[in-house]
Amino acid sequence: MPEGPSILILKEEVQQFAGKKIITASGNSAIDFERLEDKKILEFKTWGKHFLICFKDFTVKIHLLMFGTYRINERKELKPKLSMLFSSGELNFYTCSVKILEGDINDYYNWSEDVMSELWDPKKAKANLDKTPNEMICDAVLDQNIFSGVGNIIKNEVLYRCRIHPESLVAKIPSEKLDELISECSIYSFEFLYWKKKNELKKHWLAHTKKVCHRCDLPLIKKSTGKKKRRSFFCTNCQKLHI
Repeated sequence: MPEGPSILILKEEVQQFAGKKIITASGNSAIDFERLEDKKILEFKTWGKHFLICFKDFTVKIHLLMFGTYRINERKELKPKLSMLFSSGELNFYTCSVKILEGDINDYYNWSEDVMSELWDPKKAKANLDKTPNEMICDAVLDQNIFSGVGNIIKNEVLYRCRIHPESLVAKIPSEKLDELISECSIYSFEFLYWKKKNELKKHWLAHTKKVCHRCDLPLIKKSTGKKKRRSFFCTNCQKLHI
């Protein structure tokens, strides 16, 4: 599943279509394609893992889910969920969720929850974590209403950086460690963006998919953790379990 930084890259890559009028729209998603035709795209926005195509009175929300992809000025053999043709160029989305949000997009999203937004509010994240004291931190970090844009890679890397065991309970983690984790969720997301643009993201992973702890030279544990049952990679020696 693409994480927040990857959706920001998508936003940058499609700027050629900002301010352009859609000539035709088609696909196999359950939206009214005619409504998009002859409409001008005002701007593109992102909120975490959501890619937003903004028009005057509505917005098309795209979520790439686990295996979604897109093509700019080219096509796949697979039928797209949404295809938009312009006077010069086209934009195609595959294996994704496509929905229309009516009215003002600001009524749907709180931008302060997005770890890569200029409006990101770490104090609000801390307050929201305090409301989930009995959650495992591996679940809390993936909560998009607290850390919008954070996915499983960022979760594993941040917990490793902060030396926190993924099965730690939120209420048992010292306040200063939570502050560190909150800060790292944003910091690492921007590092992820930088490395991904350079096509070198994987070589910077210290925990995700790794087998040995580079600090302790001990085997890393691979385990499906929390209610979400997402893969965690962690060291039981240097990542403290707070329970």
